[in-house]
Amino acid sequence: MATKIAIVEDDPAIAQMYRMKFETEGYEVETAENGVLGLELAEDMRPSVILLDLMMPEMGGDEMLQKLRKTDWGKDIKVIILTNMGEQEAPPIIKELDVKRFIVKADMTPRQVAEMVKAELDDK
Repeated sequence: MATKIAIVEDDPAIAQMYRMKFETEGYEVETAENGVLGLELAEDMRPSVILLDLMMPEMGGDEMLQKLRKTDWGKDIKVIILTNMGEQEAPPIIKELDVKRFIVKADMTPRQVAEMVKAELDDK
């Protein structure tokens, strides 16, 4: 069975680009366009890792992550922040919510992001 990745990203082009990249690497991928849908997706899918944008409509990534960590099913899911916000600009609560990595989209190619995700998945 393929490893599951959830991408919570409000920009459809970016979400699709990462979806295609991870699917070609053999992962099962689903996307959500905001934190509300991202939480529902995470509960239904139970992914091994979530790529989470911070600035999204309806519910931002920081709020989604806080809610995710309060659930029995979501407290141990690996989360990688994938945003264009610098780590210093991110809400301070992020540091307290067991984020595995903080990636600035503009600084990485999809291949580099895929390599980081694979490294996190290999690090059981």
